[in-house]
Amino acid sequence: MGDYANVLLMLLVAGGIGLLALIVSAIFGPKKPTKAKLMPYESGNDPVGTARERFPVHFYLVGMLFIIFDIETAFFYPLAVAYKKLGVFAFWEALTFVILVLVGYLYVRGKKVLDWK
Repeated sequence: MGDYANVLLMLLVAGGIGLLALIVSAIFGPKKPTKAKLMPYESGNDPVGTARERFPVHFYLVGMLFIIFDIETAFFYPLAVAYKKLGVFAFWEALTFVILVLVGYLYVRGKKVLDWK
């Protein structure tokens, strides 16, 4: 339990700060609702249509590509930290991973996923 006490304390402090910020803003924040403030935010545009409209498939594909590149970052960070211990093995693992991501990128380009017409 002693090993996790610092992590538990950090989570409690972080949660407390978030909760305190919500409470303070609810108590002291201005409350002047207007029609513009109550409208859904649509990237600066007036919302049109219903919420049941379908999004283009490209929207989801680009989202998945962002997730893939986040995974790439999550792979390289621990590899960079342990690079001296792993030696040449780490280099070949990183090179293999980059080649796989490059092949995936070329496939995506070939399927014209990133072309917004």
